[in-house]
Amino acid sequence: MRFLYLVLLCSLSSAFAQTPEPPSLQFARPQGPAAPPPVITLQDALDRAKQVDAQYQLAIADATVAREDRIQAKSALFPSASHTTQYLGTQGNGTLPSGRFVTNDGVHVYRSWGILHQDINPNTFYKSSYRRAQAVEALAAARVEIAQRGLAVTVTRNYYALATSQRKYGTAQQSFQQAQRFLQISQQQENAGQVAHSDVVKAQIQYEQQRQNLQEATLGMENTRLNLAVLLFPDLNENFTVVDDLDAPRALPPFPEIETMAGRQNPELRVAQEALRQATQDVRIAQNALLPSLAIDGNYGIEANAFALHSRVAAFPQAGPLPNPGYYIVGNFTLPVFDWGIRRSKIRQAQTREQQARVELTQVQRQLLGNLYLFYNEALTARSAVDGLRRAADYAAESLRLINLRYQAGESTALEVVDAQNTLVQARNAYDDAQTRYRVALATLQTVTGPF
Repeated sequence: MRFLYLVLLCSLSSAFAQTPEPPSLQFARPQGPAAPPPVITLQDALDRAKQVDAQYQLAIADATVAREDRIQAKSALFPSASHTTQYLGTQGNGTLPSGRFVTNDGVHVYRSWGILHQDINPNTFYKSSYRRAQAVEALAAARVEIAQRGLAVTVTRNYYALATSQRKYGTAQQSFQQAQRFLQISQQQENAGQVAHSDVVKAQIQYEQQRQNLQEATLGMENTRLNLAVLLFPDLNENFTVVDDLDAPRALPPFPEIETMAGRQNPELRVAQEALRQATQDVRIAQNALLPSLAIDGNYGIEANAFALHSRVAAFPQAGPLPNPGYYIVGNFTLPVFDWGIRRSKIRQAQTREQQARVELTQVQRQLLGNLYLFYNEALTARSAVDGLRRAADYAAESLRLINLRYQAGESTALEVVDAQNTLVQARNAYDDAQTRYRVALATLQTVTGPF
């Protein structure tokens, strides 16, 4: 029985002594073009994302449509010109020159005239429709900026998530190599009789954990690269590299400057203001419907029995050839009298929407002020965390170096080595996460203030 125990113990020792390299995982990747990978900066990523993001392009399209609506509303204030040509052929009755339709002046009637049309109504005087279109255009332009700033936050988060995952992958590689070395050292010291077999078991456990951590870091890097590729490329190309500039962050301006920029450059506030302006013009347009309107049509051309400058009138041929070109003016005066309260109801609807727009404007102002403090304090805290976690990562690296020396000298335990290795991984990952957090916090703050 004792012999079998010794054989089993030797077998376990031999198994722990063999630490083959784990097979690398072959992740599924989209096929990209066989070309050198482009180096993409954050600004490059923002420019690329604008070209393919559906929400941003929708905002651009809405702004373009609103601009055309404003052009149309302005053109509607001026007279319009058109031309029409008609031929009226009437069956004759053999007796009257007008034929079988008494309203016609002959069996052949030709009309060819130019028309000048002008609507003269309250909306023309007050330019209500045009001013409403101006408000809609300004609102759409502000929404484009909102979409652009929101897209910048998304791209920044995914861009630096990839940079951070690459750093974490490097940390996982280094930790895996340290676990390998620690396992080899513990095996050598066990063979020399300096440490117990439990140290080798502990080192083997640490080795397996770090191997799994390396695979998880590889998966995380692949996922973040894919997420960024979805934002940047129309063909889902993963063949690119990003510039890791996490160690060169932007400075955070003082709060008074931030507050000034927020009051001057915030698109959400402009959206609320232009929405109120639009609602106010809707009220004016509804009220204008109670007032009279006038439409004038000036026509010049011919309406004759022959398509000519001079011709005989079929009803009075004895008058001889007469000049055909001439003009006539039609004026149409409309006075609203009674419509069962429809116009009044539309006024109340417009006034209700105007009041709601005022409420939304005040809420946006409050929310803007609250977000300003929230986002600034988040950026301030993130910047402080970067400095503190940088020092913590340096201390963790130095601690691991000293504990490794002590372990080799027989003055430290395997548990202390493993704990120091894990502490270093956590400290470095926390530092990388803090840098990404600060960059995202700056981008989020700029949704309120604009770029700085």
